This record gives sequence, structure tokens and C-alpha cells, in this order.
Amino acid sequence: MTINLKNFLKDNTKLSRMGDFQELKPVDGLEVSSISADLYNNGRDDLTLFYFKEGANYAAVTTTNSIKSESIVWNEKSNKKTIKAVLVNTKNANTFTGQQGIESLDSISKNLSRILTIRESKSKEGISETIKIKDIMFASTGVIGEKFPVEKINKNLQDLVDKLRDDQNKMIWVKTASSLMTTDTKPKLAYEEIIIGNKIIKIAGVAKGSGMISPNLGTMLSFIFTDADIAPNLLKSLLKKAVTNTFNAITVDSDTSTNDMVVLFSTKKIKIGQNRNLNDPILQKFDLALKKLCLNLSKQIVVDGEGAKKFVTVKVINAKSLSSAKKIAFSVANSPLVKTAIAGNDPNWGRVIMGIGKSGENIDKNKIIVKFGDFILAEGGKISESYDEEKIKEYMRWESIVIEINLNLGNDQFECYTCDFTHDYIDINADYRNPS
Repeated sequence: MTINLKNFLKDNTKLSRMGDFQELKPVDGLEVSSISADLYNNGRDDLTLFYFKEGANYAAVTTTNSIKSESIVWNEKSNKKTIKAVLVNTKNANTFTGQQGIESLDSISKNLSRILTIRESKSKEGISETIKIKDIMFASTGVIGEKFPVEKINKNLQDLVDKLRDDQNKMIWVKTASSLMTTDTKPKLAYEEIIIGNKIIKIAGVAKGSGMISPNLGTMLSFIFTDADIAPNLLKSLLKKAVTNTFNAITVDSDTSTNDMVVLFSTKKIKIGQNRNLNDPILQKFDLALKKLCLNLSKQIVVDGEGAKKFVTVKVINAKSLSSAKKIAFSVANSPLVKTAIAGNDPNWGRVIMGIGKSGENIDKNKIIVKFGDFILAEGGKISESYDEEKIKEYMRWESIVIEINLNLGNDQFECYTCDFTHDYIDINADYRNPS
């Protein structure tokens, strides 16, 4: 298995070494493959298959956008609690594709289910039942409104199935994550494991996302796999908890996509006992590991924001409520004026004050304290007496910036993660449909 170098032959791609990525281990019960269906007309990988020979429990969280990809609509109509396969394509969002987009998924699912059924009938174990079209999920990312490339995908399904591997090493995980990329400049991977008794439970995840990223997910796909045997209802609760302060706490450009999807799969290979609930010590341990993995992937997405040079944390403390803290944090984090000032190394705290005020939340301006890093910029309704422009400008050159807003109104807090806006963001999105 070799990395497809054409995945990285883009002007905006950041050169990465294998050592830059975590060591992800194989997840028992999962098989993966990634190939080029030439959707980009340049030979890069653009089609990925996750396959669960014995099925997998799953839970999904999807976009809040009222216009959704036909791939998400297909999945939501399934109503299944277990799944056999997930097919992911890039380059085309399969959104606003009309009847052609719907019929394409029907055609692909029939073809893929047939190929998988034949494959299993020839295996040593054989199978006792046919793989059904509703055993297949879809995920798509790319341009909205273009004709879905059903012919190219169908033509390459046999090759995709033939290349399925159950011995995922680091190189395979990197290849898989790379195949999901659109405007991303590097693949995104994360891994955690916990020990329960004498058993090691693995959690491995890949994600893509760079632009059109906002709370309640963004043009962002993430697939997370565990070998722990966890029921679908518990997976759903665990995933919803995990995304609250991770995937739903990031923003690149305030735009919520039509295709967002985070899915958590359980291959059911490691038995942890029945009748467990969220208060069970084992599931609490799993919960912490899952949140850590999701936060890792979320921060990787922000760091890789389109054209981003700086990672920015906006932290609101001592708010009167969690919802108020969250609203103010995102009001500041989503401000193009704040983000462009950060890109220019300008400690323009007045734009932060503007962001607080435009949130619509009731605040007391005389109680607000604004800090950049350890430096107090504003307090008592005016510029801080300790304000030192040169020292703060030096801090603004850092690659990671923390903006802290102390409202002094209560005990709640919330922090979100964003990036700066550089001219590269304009260049990337101006050329998105016709990249050079």
C-alpha cells in the first residue's frame, strides 16, 4: 500500500511527514480502501469505502442547514441501527442535484451491495444473507449543484471493494484521510485508547474540513471507529455530548454547510457488558477519550482553515449563562474584522468590543475585561492603564492567540476555536470550482 502523491500535488498543500501524525492502530471489524475514480481529472484519491463485514452499530450527527445533501437525506430515510458500509466521495456535494442525485445513490447502492455480496459469498466464511441497499450509507463533499458523477463512481466500485484492507497501519490511515480532502492542506487523524480490565478499547478517527466551517458542523466530515460493543442509543448520547464543545465549538467563516456529518461506529468486537448507562464508570472513561479525540480533530480543522496562519481561542468567562457565553464567543470569533486584524498582527481590541456588543446579550460594559494572552487591553469601560502596544504586538506574531473576555456577570464560561482571515482565503474560494 502506497500513498497517492497526487493527493498532495496542490499549491496550497502543506508538506507533511509521517511523523507529523498520530500512530493509529487497526480497528477489528473495520475494512477500508481509497482509490481514484478520477473525479478531479488528475488521478488523486477521491473515493473511500469503510466496510464492516459483521455490521456496525452507529450514531450520526448531521448539519442543521435546512438544505441537505441527497447523501444525508438517503441516510436519514434508512432508519437502520446497524450498517455494513459507508461510501464517501469528494469533488461533488450531491446537493441541489434534483432527481439525478437521488437516482444516482439508488444506482450506486444497488451496484455496491451486489459487489459486496459476491465478495462475501466467495470468502472462507461465506454469508447467510444478501447485503441490502439500506445497509449502505453515503457521505459527499465538494461543489454544490453540479451533476453527480454516478458513471465514474459505478465504474470504480469493483476496484474499491477489491482493495479493502483490514490491517490498517499508519500509512493506510493517512491515505484514507487524504482521500477525503477538498481544500484541506493536510489529512486529519486522531487516536485514543482506554484499558478496561485486561482489554484495550480503540477509538480511531479521520476528518476533513477547511472552509465553510461553523458551529453545528461545517463542510466537515468525520468518521470515528471503536471496537467497543456499545448500543446505538448510547452511541448517540455519547456523540451528542462529545460534539458540543468540540466540532460544535469551531468556526472558520461562520458558514454552515449542507453536507456536515460526524458518525461514530461500533464494530462490537470488544464486549463491555450489557445494561450499561452513561453514568457507568466504563462509559464515562470512554466518554472522556471520545471527547479528547473529537477535540483533537476539531482543532486540526481550525488550524487548517482556508488560508489560515493563526489558531485563535476565544474564551468567555464569568457569563450569566452558558448560552450567553457561547453567543458572545461566536460573535467575536466569527467577526471578519477581528479575524483580519489578527492576520495583520494588529491588537485591535475595539473590534472585540464590537463583537461583544453585536451579540445582543445584556452586558455591563464597565465590568468587561479583555485580555490577549496575559495582557489586559481593556477594563472599566476604557483602555487599560497597563496597555503596552509594543509588547502586545509582539504577542500578536505568535501562531496561537488567546482572546479572553471576562464579563464579571456570573459563573458560566465557553470557549470556541477559530483562525485568522488572510488573503489566501479569498484566493482559495475565488478559485474553488476551477482550481489551478
